[in-house]
Amino acid sequence: MRKLQNTLYITTQGTYLHKERETLVVEQDRKKVAQLPIHSIGHIFCFGNVLVSPFLLEFCGEYGVNLAFFTENGRFLGWFVGRQSGNVLLRRAQYRQSENNPIPIARNIIAAKIQASKRVLQRQIRNHGENEAVQAAIAALNASLQQLKRADSLDNIRGIEGDAAARYFGVFGHLLAEKSDLTFDGRNRRPPRDGVNALLSFLYSILGKDISGALQGVGLDPQVGFLHADRSGRDSLAQDILEEFRAWWVDRMVLSLINRGQIKAQDFTQEASGAVNIKADARKLIFQTLQSKKQEKIVHPFLQEEVAIGLLPHIQAMLLTRHLRGDLAEYPPFLMR
Repeated sequence: MRKLQNTLYITTQGTYLHKERETLVVEQDRKKVAQLPIHSIGHIFCFGNVLVSPFLLEFCGEYGVNLAFFTENGRFLGWFVGRQSGNVLLRRAQYRQSENNPIPIARNIIAAKIQASKRVLQRQIRNHGENEAVQAAIAALNASLQQLKRADSLDNIRGIEGDAAARYFGVFGHLLAEKSDLTFDGRNRRPPRDGVNALLSFLYSILGKDISGALQGVGLDPQVGFLHADRSGRDSLAQDILEEFRAWWVDRMVLSLINRGQIKAQDFTQEASGAVNIKADARKLIFQTLQSKKQEKIVHPFLQEEVAIGLLPHIQAMLLTRHLRGDLAEYPPFLMR
């Protein structure tokens, strides 16, 4: 269990939530571990095997508390909202800002992405010494950050992001250990044509689904973003938030799997079309590694509270709602210091 701002995250399996007078009671192993006044809670996120009493559901409905349910791995299942739901107002604010003023949010997200990418490269220099190509890429990313400050249109922001991504992935192969039998010659997808790109695409996809569920859990429309254009069948807002996590979460995880020798060339198959797929055993290892990563704790850079990494998509979704409702002057993207 974790309470952040006015949101309660229930992640311990077998937890029982019920009503006691005007409070919410949290029980684990038949022991009361928390008792909170209902008026101090705005959202309850339940992950996996979490039981909720009917009387608490009625209680939450009366007080306008949003209850969202997810699988243990974070896939969104559904939500319960009372008669007085603010979701329609929240979504109207989302649509209005997406249509009329998307640039501030888009700029903040891409600034965080470029900073995170730069820090991945800087970490390589710290751990393995000077590298001229990597140093040049870092300088290019610094220049992109300066350009971003002056960007006054979505097209400009997208162009800066695309150039920065090209420079970053242009040296990504330098981050692979020499002993690895995997190589990287640039980003490719739909389909990925080498093992590294297959890993990146696979994990981006998984994390994107987690983010989409988190956005739905707070009442946002995952298909209407600020950076990515609307496209039928695409969760554009989830793709926006994913940008904040690509380098810090996915790219570093892929590098760790490869450089530690956990994933090798033999863990992939190639189709006649050139598409590369991850074998079943390797996928199982990736899922296990991802789940372990989600359990790790960090201090959230904005909230300054210790949180599990797996809750980060939900926290960023909540921060975005606070910005859209006017509680925060700007949306604070995720960026580790």
